[in-house]
Amino acid sequence: MSEPATPPENRQRRSEDIIRASAATPVLLVAIAAVAAGEISTNSHALTAAVREPREHRLRRQLVVDPSALEALIANPAVRDMLATVRQGEVATIEDQVAVCEIPAPPFNEQERATDYARRLREAGIQGVRTDAVGNVIGEWTGSEPGPLVVLSAHLDTVFPPGTDVTVSRDGHLLKGPGIVDDCRGLAVVLAVARAWVGSGLRPRGRLIFVATVGEEGAGNLRGVRHLFEVELQDQIDAFISVDGAGSTVTHGAVGSHRYKVTYRGPGGHSFGAFGMPNPMHALGRAIAKIADFQVPSAPKVTFSVGILEGGTSVNSIPFSAAMSVDMRSLDVDALEEIDAQFHAALQQALDEENTRWDSDVDLTYDIEVIGIRPAGLQPESAPIVRAALATAQAVGIDAQLNTASTDSNIPISLGLPAVTIDGGGHGTGAHAPSVETFDTTDSYRGSQWALLLTLALAGVE
Repeated sequence: MSEPATPPENRQRRSEDIIRASAATPVLLVAIAAVAAGEISTNSHALTAAVREPREHRLRRQLVVDPSALEALIANPAVRDMLATVRQGEVATIEDQVAVCEIPAPPFNEQERATDYARRLREAGIQGVRTDAVGNVIGEWTGSEPGPLVVLSAHLDTVFPPGTDVTVSRDGHLLKGPGIVDDCRGLAVVLAVARAWVGSGLRPRGRLIFVATVGEEGAGNLRGVRHLFEVELQDQIDAFISVDGAGSTVTHGAVGSHRYKVTYRGPGGHSFGAFGMPNPMHALGRAIAKIADFQVPSAPKVTFSVGILEGGTSVNSIPFSAAMSVDMRSLDVDALEEIDAQFHAALQQALDEENTRWDSDVDLTYDIEVIGIRPAGLQPESAPIVRAALATAQAVGIDAQLNTASTDSNIPISLGLPAVTIDGGGHGTGAHAPSVETFDTTDSYRGSQWALLLTLALAGVE
C-alpha cells in the first residue's frame, strides 16, 4: 500500500448525510447495467494556485441499489452463521497472517509467497486456483448465474528488499514484523472470507474471484492488477474490492503518480583541465531548482519531490552523468498531467541553459526512464460501491472513514469501474518500516466480517 494522500487526522470524516447502516441503507444488488464511458480530457492548462475540485470519473458500469438488501442479508440465518464463523475463526486468520508474512516477498520476487498462498486457497476449497502470466494467484467461487463478477483482492509483495529478516514477533495482542500490516493483513482477510463462503455452502449469484496480486508496491507499478484488468479478466469485472493494511478506512479516490528517473549526460573530464564544458551535475541542479519553484494548487492537492540523486566519480572530476528520481502525485487527472508537462519543460530548459552557458563544442543530452505511472481518479461519495462499503462497515461495528490513496484500486477507478480499497480491521502502525511495523489484533475480526459482508452485498447469494 502506497502512502495515503493525507494523514489519518486529516482524512475526510463522514457527515450525517453520507451513510448510516440502517434498514433503509442502500447496498448493491447483483444487477449490473452497462453505461457509456465518459471521455477523459487530456488537455493541459497552465498550472495555477487556483482552488478547484478533483474531477470525478463517470462509471462505465453502474451498480443497482436496493434499499432493503443489507437488512435482508443480515437477517439471513446463513449469513449470520458466516459472520459468527469468521469471528470464531479469527485466531486461525491471525495464524495465516503470521505464516504468510514470514515468507519473503520482496519487489519482483513474490513467487515463494504466491506458491504458499495458492496452496492455502486450494485447501480452503476455492475452485480453479491458478497463477497467471505475471504471478497473480487467482481462484473462484461461482454460482449459477453469469454475473456479476466481483473480485476480492490483496497484494503479495512488500517494499522490503531480499535478505530482510521477516520473522514476526508476538507480545500479547501485538504482532511485529515487516509487512505484517501491509499487506499480510489483507491476504489473511481474503483467506478468511474464502473459508467462510466455502464453509457455509452458499454460492454467489455470479462469480466471486479471489486474487493475490503482485507488484502493488513502488516500482511494481501495479503490474498485477493491470494484468488482471487488461488481460486476465478484461471487460469482465463488475466490482473490485482490495483489502490493504489495517484500520477502518474506505479508499474511494485513486491518488495518481508519475515517477521518472532523469539522467543528464556528457563526456566528463578533469575538473581543472576540462573546465569550460557543460556539466551534467550543473544541468541537474538547474532542473532541481526549477522543480523546487513549481507553484501548485491547494486543491486538488498536487505534490512533487526529488527523492534520489546519483552521479559523479570523484570530487576533482566533471561527471559524465548525473541523475535524479522524481515523484509527482495528485488525485486529479488534469492536475497531474499539468505538472507533468511543466516538469518536462523544466528538464529541457535546464539542458538549454547549461549548454548555452559555456563556449564549448560539447553539448549535454538527457534521457528519461519511466519508473511508474499510476492513474488517478475519483468516485463520488454517493457511488453505490462506496455507500455499500460504508454501510457494511457500520453493520459490523466499524466506524469507517473515507480516504484517498494509491492502491490496487487505482486501475479500476481510472477505468470508470466500481472499486474500493478497505482496511483489514485491527490497528496498524509503522507500515513500510521493518523494525516498527506492528499489528494490534484487538477486535480485528471485525475487519474480516466487513470484507465478508461487502462481498455478500456485491455478489448476492443464490
